[in-house]
Amino acid sequence: MARVGKVKVTRQSYLAMEIQGPGRHSSGKDYSCGGKKELVLTCRDVSSLVVDWLCDQARGQNTPVTCFYFDFAARKDQSATAMLGSLLKQIVSGMAAIPEDILRAFEEGKEAIGGRGPQLLDIVKMLQTITSPRRTFVCIDALDECAAVHRVKILDSLKQILEKSPRTRIFITGRPHIRAEMEKRLGGKVISVSLCPNKEDIIRYIRVRIGEDETPDAMNESLTADILEKIPKSVSEM
Repeated sequence: MARVGKVKVTRQSYLAMEIQGPGRHSSGKDYSCGGKKELVLTCRDVSSLVVDWLCDQARGQNTPVTCFYFDFAARKDQSATAMLGSLLKQIVSGMAAIPEDILRAFEEGKEAIGGRGPQLLDIVKMLQTITSPRRTFVCIDALDECAAVHRVKILDSLKQILEKSPRTRIFITGRPHIRAEMEKRLGGKVISVSLCPNKEDIIRYIRVRIGEDETPDAMNESLTADILEKIPKSVSEM
């Protein structure tokens, strides 16, 4: 996977990690790209450069690109089952035909008491099945916002998927404190890159956002200068 420089300006340094398969880096909304279905991938209405770049490269190659964003406010609801189920849904939605074993698993779930959906183990097996024969990209943003109890299950599940799907590549962003946990859970299959915005990047980003302001009359040269001075300074001190 090609390295992408500074993906977006954040208030803290982020750790970009690419996890490779054997032998070889949201609000919970569903997104998909590649195959028969293509959507513009955004994260809180801000375009993800990594995902957009992957979608451009994967266009016409039947290569699924999936994405999931962890939101601290929704961390109790974003379980391993919900997160991996979202990835499965994205991949399946782009397929011309849904594999019979996946259809069977969903039908069997409907017959259970209460019509329960597929369980975590079932979802992992289905992801192994549909990703093993082809290159698949999985982008996970803000993994550090995931509750620790869910993060353990997610990392263990991703490891199982990678063991059966050597062509799958996973790109994860998160604060540096999750590095050790990822290296432990994923068995040394992690390549990490520390990203920290510099002052020029921050100023360039602020200018773009000011230019997109829907109420331009509320901004004057004095206020613009004040913003360009104080925000970069406050970010650099964090």
